[in-house]
Amino acid sequence: MRRYVAGIGAVDILVNNAGGVAGQTSRPIEEVTPEALQAIMNANAIGCFNMSQAVAPAMKAGRSGRIVNISSGAGLRPSLTGIQAYTMAKHAVVGLTRQLALELGPFGITVNSVAPGFVRSNPATERQWESYGAEGQKRLVEAIHLRRLGTPEDIAHAVMFFASDYAGWVSGQILQVDGGRA
Repeated sequence: MRRYVAGIGAVDILVNNAGGVAGQTSRPIEEVTPEALQAIMNANAIGCFNMSQAVAPAMKAGRSGRIVNISSGAGLRPSLTGIQAYTMAKHAVVGLTRQLALELGPFGITVNSVAPGFVRSNPATERQWESYGAEGQKRLVEAIHLRRLGTPEDIAHAVMFFASDYAGWVSGQILQVDGGRA
C-alpha cells in the first residue's frame, strides 16, 4: 500500500540528509551568537524533526515505512570541527532517532541513523581537510582503522541497508560508518 503526504506524494522511505555547519568555524562558546546556534540547529536537527513529522501520518496509516537520519560521529563524541552547536545538533538527531523508533515502531515504521566519519564530500569538508595541514591529515587517517577516509558511497550503502527489507527488524540503531575511527 502506498502512503501519500499532501503536496509530496507517496512516501515509503525518508532519508534526512540535510545538515552542515552553516558556514561557521570553531570559536569559543562565549562568542557563539543565538543566531549562529539556531542556524546549525535548523539545518541539522529541526529539519530532521519537521520532515519526519510530515511523513509520519501517512506512514502510520500504511503501517510501514523507513526513516533514516544522517547524524555524524559528532553525534556520539566531540566533533572534529570544534563547533559546539554542530555537536549539539547531531546529538539531537541521535536522540530523535531513538525516540521516534519507540514512538513509530508499533506502526511498523523503522527509524535508524547513519553516523558518518570524515568524508570529503562538500566545500565545508574540503576546507576542514585543508585546515589540518599535511601532518593533521596524516594523523586523522592514521586514527582510522582502515587507514582511509570515507566516501559518499560508503555512507550511501549504509543508508540503503536501513532502507531495505534486510533491516526490517532493526530500529533505533545508530550505525557508525567511520572506518573504525579510534
